[in-house]
Amino acid sequence: MNTHDMHRKSWRTMMAGLMSLTLMLPQNATAQGLSAGEARKAADALKTEWLQKTKAKYESVEEEKCLKTGGLTMPFKYVRYGTKPADGYSLFISLHGGGSAPADVNDGQWYNQVYLYKSDSGIFLSPRAPYDDWDMWFKPALDECYQKLIEMAVATLDVNPDKVYIMGYSAGGDGVWRMATRMADTWAAASMMAGHPGNVSLLNLRNLPFMNWCGEFDYAYNRNRENVERGVELDSLQITDPEGYIHETHIVRGKPHWMDRVDTAAVKWMEQYRRNPYPRKIVWRQEEVVRPHFYWLSAPKDELEKGKTVRLELNGNKVEITQCDYSSLTLYFNDEMVNLDKSIEIRYKDKVLFSGKLPRTKENLRGTLQERGDYRYMFPAAVSLSAL
Repeated sequence: MNTHDMHRKSWRTMMAGLMSLTLMLPQNATAQGLSAGEARKAADALKTEWLQKTKAKYESVEEEKCLKTGGLTMPFKYVRYGTKPADGYSLFISLHGGGSAPADVNDGQWYNQVYLYKSDSGIFLSPRAPYDDWDMWFKPALDECYQKLIEMAVATLDVNPDKVYIMGYSAGGDGVWRMATRMADTWAAASMMAGHPGNVSLLNLRNLPFMNWCGEFDYAYNRNRENVERGVELDSLQITDPEGYIHETHIVRGKPHWMDRVDTAAVKWMEQYRRNPYPRKIVWRQEEVVRPHFYWLSAPKDELEKGKTVRLELNGNKVEITQCDYSSLTLYFNDEMVNLDKSIEIRYKDKVLFSGKLPRTKENLRGTLQERGDYRYMFPAAVSLSAL
């Protein structure tokens, strides 16, 4: 929740000694707030302003094909295929293999990755890992790199932020396993090729279509066996939650680490999906790099810790929280998700935490856009629940 020029307005305690709620409103907000139409116009104006400023910020990065952030340098190359669709280009972030090898070996893997995949209409962007190490694609500092690459592509290359995909081969596949899960609300779909899953949790893939490719005889690091096991794990998750955990597992018969481009079928599979920034059901588990936001939720930054989990579901104007490992939680809303002209009810373990209308404000729109750097995560209304 954006706290700029904010103050707290206490809400009545629903049941003595139980949960409490605080509703955050800007000082100049009226009880009614903006209308739906006014909120749309304000969002459109803020989006235009953000695109202009972000384009100016990243124009030199796109021209030089090199991102520098947080002390890291990440060169990249991209290839654009076809003409721009009406809703903007797709962006495929394609991660090369290599790892703990000399720089020239990793350079060769990078050059190969640039043209390894293609589509009828899309942009394939292959960054060069800023490290020559086994975990070259999922060290903690890389989350910011991926975010900035996407911001650049959206603002300068006409990419649709709901059509951003991540894929990678070998060490790049290792990166996909980790980054798909910890940045699941960023991607439209993901495809892992010949990588190793490590000990990553798959819970965050609930709303992210995920494809898994590995050669039958890819014995190194037990990739073949462990990818089979992760495929079975995703099968199990989908059985218990049939509307989530869309996935396919392909263990390619007779193939070792190199699958002779059979895995290129992943591009068409991913392209059929668009990111849903506002899923009705969310499972959010913190991974080794903790993040304060996930889809339309935010957790306290001083409480973030690996393994902490939130589970909730939105039905109509009602939210049911079934698990929350934080003392407070902020929920953001827009008119695509709920009817903001009507009351919203939020329950936690069968107790009503909030019931009432939430005003739309320009301050909320501006604050969430600044926080997230993604205009699809710009929300006009928010409520902060405390003492869960």
